[in-house]
Amino acid sequence: MCRLAREKWTATRYWEPPGEVMARIVMKFGGTSVADIERLRHVAGRVAKIAGEGNQVAVVLSAMAGTTNQLIEWTREMSSLHDAREYDAVVSTGEQVTIGLLAMALQEKGISARSWQGWQVPIRTDDVHGSARILEIDGADIIQRMEAGEVAVIAGFQGISPKNRIATLGRSGSDTTAVALAAALSADRCDIYTDVDGVYTADPRIVTAARKLDKITYEEMLEMASQGAKVLQTRSVELAMNHRVRVQVLSSFNDTPGTLVVDEDEIVEKAVVSGITYASGEAKVTLLQVSDRPGVAAAVFGPLAEANVNVDMIVQSASPDGTSTDMTFTVSRADLPRVRDILAQHRDAIGFQEVIADGDVVKVSVIGVGMRSHAGVAQRMFAALSEKGINIHAISTSEIKISVLIGAEYTELAVRSLHSAYGLDSA
Repeated sequence: MCRLAREKWTATRYWEPPGEVMARIVMKFGGTSVADIERLRHVAGRVAKIAGEGNQVAVVLSAMAGTTNQLIEWTREMSSLHDAREYDAVVSTGEQVTIGLLAMALQEKGISARSWQGWQVPIRTDDVHGSARILEIDGADIIQRMEAGEVAVIAGFQGISPKNRIATLGRSGSDTTAVALAAALSADRCDIYTDVDGVYTADPRIVTAARKLDKITYEEMLEMASQGAKVLQTRSVELAMNHRVRVQVLSSFNDTPGTLVVDEDEIVEKAVVSGITYASGEAKVTLLQVSDRPGVAAAVFGPLAEANVNVDMIVQSASPDGTSTDMTFTVSRADLPRVRDILAQHRDAIGFQEVIADGDVVKVSVIGVGMRSHAGVAQRMFAALSEKGINIHAISTSEIKISVLIGAEYTELAVRSLHSAYGLDSA
């Protein structure tokens, strides 16, 4: 549905009464896109172009590249056991700088623009400081100003807690802000500008034959994000899927078309496999000769859950006499020291003989909505890895994903082999 606007940007650098608005668009730019004054001016030019085409525009910005890391480091230097509310007050300031500067850059071009901090919108969150979740966005004021021709420049990564304190959304939270804002504003599209020009069938640094996808489904993008692809943050994809926000991933540095993340109904011909991903931050833990009795799994994974340790793959193999079992599972490599300590503390309750841990593993995944209607997808994966002499340590599956755990030294060989095996190589 087209909306009427009162003003628009023209090539003469003045606003004048326009015709119809083409679309309402949220544009998000990450830290590398706003790393310095020149890049901010470049962003202003891109925003001006989109606004000049008759669109209503809201822009979400991250802090300049490296700024948030520096702010976090300062909080740690000041206090190792810092107040999370004051931590948020400090680390949220990076976005305040970029939104103010971009608003100035747009005004220099003759564009009506104004900066908005999270609390001014307001973006309401829960009170889990440092990793808050968005509860509600009241976009009425911004919509009114956008309809009057003003560009809204909004700080990503932050909101306001129930106790009126600044709350941050965790790392990569600006993607979440952008998608949530697009939903609240009933935007036609959310454009995420990054240092890559779209979503590829595999990491092009490993697979030179990787192809950029024109479209990908929410479900596929969610699996890719959770299985190691760094293009979009998982929470932002979940939000887009739940609210059916059309997301486009494209480059800040060139004008080539990006990749649209859309509902499955928008993709006419669905590939069996859309992409191959890998996650290198995994660790494998094996408990040898665990007593095979009811409740033993709860005894193992209950304490880990209480410590907020996320467990992924689980493989269990019983002994021939049925009295014991070996239990293998994966956790984040960063959690491995904690996992060792927790298991040692509960050794008597669990009843195992030995713990073997291996941090030199990688999870490789094959993803595609076409798996739902095609047989033999898993067999092709296992055959391709077998042909290259790659041993599989563990397997997990979902409706549109198959993941295997392999030795880290085989990562590139596995990804390239699977990319070819499923016919994903570019012509």
